[in-house]
Amino acid sequence: MAAKGSWTKALFTGLWTVLNFARKLVFNLIFLVLVIGVIIAISSSEDPISVKPDSALLLQLNGNLVIEKEQVDPFSQFMQEAFGEEPENPEVLVRDVVKVLDNAKQDSRIKALILDLSGLQGGGLDKLRTVAAAIDDFKTEKPVYAIGDYYSQNQYYLAARADHIYLNPMGGVMFEGYGRFGMYFKDMLEKLRITTHIFRVGTYKSAVEPFIRNDMSDAAKEANKLWLDTYWSQYKADVAAARGIDVSNFDEELDVLLNKFEEAGADFAKYALNNGWVDALKTREEVRQELVALVGTDENKLGVNVTPFNTYLKAVNPPLPKMGNTKDKVAIVVAKGEILDGNQPAGTIGGDSTARLLRQARLDDTVKAVVLQVDSPGGSSFASEIIRQEVLELQSAGKPVVVSMSTYAASGGYWISAPADKIIASPSTITGSIGVFGMFLTFEDSLEYLGINTDGVASTEIAGMSALRELDPRFGEILQRNVESAYLQFITMVGESRGMSPEAVDKIAQGRVWIGSQALELGLVDELGDLDDAVASAAEIAGLETWDTQYVERILSPQEQFWKEFFGQALVWGAKMQFADNDSHLMKMVKNLLAETGTVTSLNDPRGVYTLCLQCKVD
Repeated sequence: MAAKGSWTKALFTGLWTVLNFARKLVFNLIFLVLVIGVIIAISSSEDPISVKPDSALLLQLNGNLVIEKEQVDPFSQFMQEAFGEEPENPEVLVRDVVKVLDNAKQDSRIKALILDLSGLQGGGLDKLRTVAAAIDDFKTEKPVYAIGDYYSQNQYYLAARADHIYLNPMGGVMFEGYGRFGMYFKDMLEKLRITTHIFRVGTYKSAVEPFIRNDMSDAAKEANKLWLDTYWSQYKADVAAARGIDVSNFDEELDVLLNKFEEAGADFAKYALNNGWVDALKTREEVRQELVALVGTDENKLGVNVTPFNTYLKAVNPPLPKMGNTKDKVAIVVAKGEILDGNQPAGTIGGDSTARLLRQARLDDTVKAVVLQVDSPGGSSFASEIIRQEVLELQSAGKPVVVSMSTYAASGGYWISAPADKIIASPSTITGSIGVFGMFLTFEDSLEYLGINTDGVASTEIAGMSALRELDPRFGEILQRNVESAYLQFITMVGESRGMSPEAVDKIAQGRVWIGSQALELGLVDELGDLDDAVASAAEIAGLETWDTQYVERILSPQEQFWKEFFGQALVWGAKMQFADNDSHLMKMVKNLLAETGTVTSLNDPRGVYTLCLQCKVD
């Protein structure tokens, strides 16, 4: 009986193996057929990746300008591109825009630049300034046209660089300035009988105010008004210089705006024209005819011979593997987003993942210096310290570190910046906010009101503490002392890094935010400049005469690497398919797919653990 049982078990095991193999094979074939179908659809509906002769570069920037895009699943990205869908939160890399404009300026096939900024949502003034500088450089060789139905404040900053700014007669331009308003929940929390526990150091550490006040404190108003006014002054100065108008021509007072608006016949477009913000009011067809006279017609939505930004970007930045070289490098590590513990995807700073990028640069013998590009409002103090420690390790290895501050480098963003050999900020960078806070809510009064009680026993006075029970004031004192200790550590570290006493740092700290130009005067940064200035400075400190720049990116897992390359190549295949015999091309594609599948197991697989710990927030 035992032998018969073993034989039966072996038979069913073999059958299951065959069925399981067949199941996987069928599903893989179905998937492959679907992918091939999508690729064929792309090839039949899209033009090949090419730059049209005697065309205008159409710069359509859809989304927010960023220094690093948030990580997107390769399959989702592929499907969005295949079916022409816009991502939920579109983003545009600043360096992509600069690269396209720099190449197009020297490209004899490109005759002009057309700015269609209707999809541009925003980006810090530093990012807008970088793109504007690239437009100015392009304009030294070829004309620039800005066309639009409306221009928002951010959109107009770039449009102001154009040789010709056209506005639809039914459109408008509006300058609002900058403000900071928020919602305050003190009364609501009291009505819900929720107890708020705040632990902080810093007169100006206002992130917790919405939970303990019904309005903005005088200290927060003072600090915010100072940097907002400076930010607005920089915007006006830049736009006025680009347009050749006076900085007073922005109608900040409603009475002035109302009078001038009435003089324009209550017409926003005429109002913009009278103020010199646009050069002419033209319908879409009038604009199209002028552009056709410049570069000719084409069968696209605009009806003008243009090469779109995304097409040009693919032409100058094809999805092919980069060949390594042994030339000395200045590595760029991007730290963008909120600072959280553990490993985080691109677009967020992880204590472990960002430190790992810095370590990659440290262990790369070709990297001689590092630029840490920071764009962060803060986050976990623990994660910030993990990153700072890796910056110190780089310096111990003889590799200088220069920080390039983008829109934000505040609180935790300043924590990771402080030890650098040099800090270069944009004039509009929001930095400082050197302070620490912790906060949590307890619901003992809410539960009592609802008739719910908690009770029990514990082996210690500490066990059993939760948001459902009243906080023991002695433990509250422990938390407050911990926050004070973290603040002392913060100002001491900044003082040691910046050559200041802790007392001197404390005077400009207290959680107060400073703008870049103010931070320079206070000694929190060394220079005002951009990423290029930071790279040049890092190379100079390292004693390099020639160098390449290299962005340090997270090493992908085998699965991520495979799908990224597969879907990236699928777009290239789709663009090329109309120039090849479909049957033979499909056969080659299948072979490539099978070949790449067979190499998956040879790739390295870095640890990918996500953790989120309860830490004092440096925000």
